[in-house]
Amino acid sequence: MAKKNYTEQEERMARFAKAMGHPARMAILRFLAEQDSCFFGDIHEVLPIAKATVSQHLKELKEAGLIQGEIQLPKVKYCIDSKNWTEARSLFAGFFSDYAKKNSCCK
Repeated sequence: MAKKNYTEQEERMARFAKAMGHPARMAILRFLAEQDSCFFGDIHEVLPIAKATVSQHLKELKEAGLIQGEIQLPKVKYCIDSKNWTEARSLFAGFFSDYAKKNSCCK
């Protein structure tokens, strides 16, 4: 099987999109974007899902680079990773604006 060659931008966008591909993760991102930072317990109280499930969603968002977590014993504080947030916004905005200019064959 031939290996597909994707650009670094396509791979980054796909990783961000995968992380944002669940409504609970979008709710977490929205919640964090409205704060400077917050603790795990704050996030868990806002979302009607189990703590273990919140942890898994936070892990996915952190691995994608959209959020940061900092241990402040006995808690973990989370916030938006502003560098990657800016990168994701730029990549998606550029992608959608570049291809919005094209004529659609499906009119």
